[in-house]
Amino acid sequence: MDAREAALRQAHEHAVRWLASLSERRVPAGASVDEVVRALGDDLPNGPSAPADVVDLMVTACEPGLTAFPSGRFYGFVVGGTEPAALAADWLVSAWDQNCVMRAVSPAYTAAEDIASAWLLDLLGLPDGSAVGFTTGATMANFTCLAAGRDAILRRAGWDVGRDGLGGGPAVRVIVGEHRHMAIDLALRYLGLGRPELVKADDQGRIVPEALRHTLAADGQQPTLVILQAGDIHSGAFDPFVETIRAAREAGAWVHIDGAFGLWAAVSPKHAHLTAGCADADSWATDAHKTLNVPYDCGLAIVRDPLAVRAAMGLQGEYLIHHEHGDPIDKVPELSRRGRAFTVWAALRSLGRSGVADLVERLCRHASTFAAGIAGIDGARVLNDVVFTQVCAEFGDDDRTERVLARLLDDGTTWISGSTWHGRRVMRISVSNWSTTDEDVTRALDAIRRACSSA
Repeated sequence: MDAREAALRQAHEHAVRWLASLSERRVPAGASVDEVVRALGDDLPNGPSAPADVVDLMVTACEPGLTAFPSGRFYGFVVGGTEPAALAADWLVSAWDQNCVMRAVSPAYTAAEDIASAWLLDLLGLPDGSAVGFTTGATMANFTCLAAGRDAILRRAGWDVGRDGLGGGPAVRVIVGEHRHMAIDLALRYLGLGRPELVKADDQGRIVPEALRHTLAADGQQPTLVILQAGDIHSGAFDPFVETIRAAREAGAWVHIDGAFGLWAAVSPKHAHLTAGCADADSWATDAHKTLNVPYDCGLAIVRDPLAVRAAMGLQGEYLIHHEHGDPIDKVPELSRRGRAFTVWAALRSLGRSGVADLVERLCRHASTFAAGIAGIDGARVLNDVVFTQVCAEFGDDDRTERVLARLLDDGTTWISGSTWHGRRVMRISVSNWSTTDEDVTRALDAIRRACSSA
């Protein structure tokens, strides 16, 4: 057995054992950064080490410092686990080691991306022929879509950003709901667009259509981006797309939808109404490593007009081998990237249409179970309308809510984090993992009750 095979066998054995441990292990990490540093050793060796020995050391040192993100009892952030076919595909992605940017260089990857893109548009109910770019996550998906939108609306105003930059050009208005995700502000900073104008939202975080109309009417001539939301990070609420997109269209704005986890409601017959009108936008961003449960890192930037995203993201180089039908590189910010579409293809091929719908509906059902269980605890109150996968609750005043959260993490059965919503501290539950079972939810609710009783 050569060194590479020995290292891979060791990694496989450790990975299988780790995954098998998730149903019983504590969810929070048990070791600090300093403890892991000491175990890894911070002195660089003078000579080489056997690859298998390096794998063993890494596992022994790091496992105590790992949070069980793939566990069915992790609800701290909106993060999925890894569906089995997607996990296996991701191992192959690393082994195949393709730089997935050009059709001519990796036809296998491009074939998988083309198929997965068509399947995604179908499942999400978005326009056929839209460009689908596979980014690191929803933040860069938002960046990509908004770059396409920024450049497109400035071209309409007679300004070429690619040639002349932003300096001296028309100012771009960006209008968002007051409860947008912080990743939107980050993408706007990257794009040189600064702080957006905020529009009033209701108590669930949905943009108020009349407030949007009023804001748009204040300056109808300026190039404008309107950013809507499919799935508020606290409530899970969806903006009213029919009314808001109509208003934005009347003002000549580019409409982008940030749907990091919520865009997937479209695949469920029970929840598709939440995305009604969504397909009338110009661009959409979502994550595959959230609701679809493929490995990190995998975001999806979807743009109705492929030429718009190619104008913003495409590049030329004498040594590149461009294809007349376009290349994966035309739809993303990166020049080098791993084969993300392989994992998306594997997940979709494994689950099928009904499996994706069942996954979404199961996550939503677990969220409703959490809400009902918490509502039955003395002193607890669920604060949001539970329409998708998010639950926000308080346990009296802010101090008691903080004590409940601290005791819950000490207990170790589950990971649920806190947040501040409408000026008060809350417990925020995000149900995103394909492997979460009814028993996992029951165990987590029991842990919440124990935390409440001791707080």
